[in-house]
Amino acid sequence: MNFVPSPNFDNRTSPPDMIVLHYTGMRTGKAALDRLVDPAAKVSAHYLVEEDGEVFALVPEERRAWHAGAAFWKGRTDINAASIGIEIVNPGHEFGYRPFPDAQIEAVIGLLDDIRSRWTVPEGFILAHSDVAPARKEDPGELFPWKRLAAEGHGLWAEPTGAPGAPLTIGDEGAGVFAMQAGFTRLGYDCPPSGKFDEDTATVVRAFQRHWLQTRVDGVVCGDTRARLVALLRLA
Repeated sequence: MNFVPSPNFDNRTSPPDMIVLHYTGMRTGKAALDRLVDPAAKVSAHYLVEEDGEVFALVPEERRAWHAGAAFWKGRTDINAASIGIEIVNPGHEFGYRPFPDAQIEAVIGLLDDIRSRWTVPEGFILAHSDVAPARKEDPGELFPWKRLAAEGHGLWAEPTGAPGAPLTIGDEGAGVFAMQAGFTRLGYDCPPSGKFDEDTATVVRAFQRHWLQTRVDGVVCGDTRARLVALLRLA
């Protein structure tokens, strides 16, 4: 563990019970690290994990790092106050998104083991930045191995086979849309049920798919999307 203190933090008001995973979205890990410790940037995270598995500790877990921005999960809007933020080095969709190396993921799993030995973090509160801020963020994205993390005991995962049925998409209305929106809201997303499938709903669906249906990130509620949502709600 390398200790590189960032000045970008303030005090918590309660213990953290959530972990938010990000990708850095910059060309190099050094550029990301420099930004996270730059007082002018006013951003930070508790940890940064390099592609070779090297881990940097930037902000003490007892402090509130500035990593999530405007965000929401299960009615909470100050996600920074409730969470520990982990930045995972990857250039992201803008600079050449690529798979996460095994050494890096092994380091992330070890870090999650360590963090959760100190704090009570439910499985349904190990999240992507795109889960808590779907209108703004895509990270860590559809290449991140959430299934592997879940197999190691970190986070929710469900992989049922979808049931037949007409897909739901932008412009659809009715009870089926209302029920689907209610399900996303119950899971934690900011998706108030209206019965109208609008662009905001599609944005939430894409975020859900990036995490739990990574082969299809199109904002359309197909049978697999619906089945996974139902299965996850049984686990949450």
